[in-house]
Amino acid sequence: MEYTVQKLGKLASVSTRTLRYYDEIGILKPARINSSGYRIYGENEVDRLQQILFYRELSVSLESIKNILHNPSFNEENALREHRKKLIEKRNQINVLIENVNKTIALKEGKLRMNNEEKFEGLKKKFIKENETKYGKEIRKKYGEGVIDKSNFKIMNMTEKEYAEAKNIEEKLREVLSEALKTGDPSSTKAQEAAELHRNWIEFYWTEYSKEAHAGLAQMYVEDERFKEYYDKYESGTADFLRDAILIYTGMKK
Repeated sequence: MEYTVQKLGKLASVSTRTLRYYDEIGILKPARINSSGYRIYGENEVDRLQQILFYRELSVSLESIKNILHNPSFNEENALREHRKKLIEKRNQINVLIENVNKTIALKEGKLRMNNEEKFEGLKKKFIKENETKYGKEIRKKYGEGVIDKSNFKIMNMTEKEYAEAKNIEEKLREVLSEALKTGDPSSTKAQEAAELHRNWIEFYWTEYSKEAHAGLAQMYVEDERFKEYYDKYESGTADFLRDAILIYTGMKK
């Protein structure tokens, strides 16, 4: 079966403008152009569009998708299996969030009394909500929907011991950072200890660590006034100092 831009757009619930753009950047070319100058797509193009939309759902950039699909080793069956795995993970994350929302509604309606464990679940949920309200838009833009959703899922599965340990490291980081700031040297032993503690702290919330992401977060501390205020409220210049220490720690200092 063959499809025009309009028909394919309707089938896949994407705009014709998007399909034309995919053609322009070489990620989804039509099978042929008919005598009237219309783009015509076949079954192979439909399958390829499905792959593109799966990757977009996982917040993969178009440039990365193009590289993946053009890779000679790309295997459509393996890609579908990987998509299924990711979708199941996302479904599980959503199910956990739905369950917690249902409990909260029941609590507010007086139909449920929370024990200590459930109160702890509520505390984690509150933590996620506050982060989303304050920084959600920026961090989702920087790291992608999938990364942040996985982080929230990890937080919701934290034990009380892990949560307490994360808070203790955060407090220790603040103390060591204050001491390191007095040296005025972000490469000092104390400053690098602070950078190491910062890594230990964020690893409680991140599903995987990378030096690039760590350095990017440190840069955000300086560029975003809300992050900068969070660190500088203890002592002016703290955000810049921590950023420099992390850039040295990660080897990303230019």
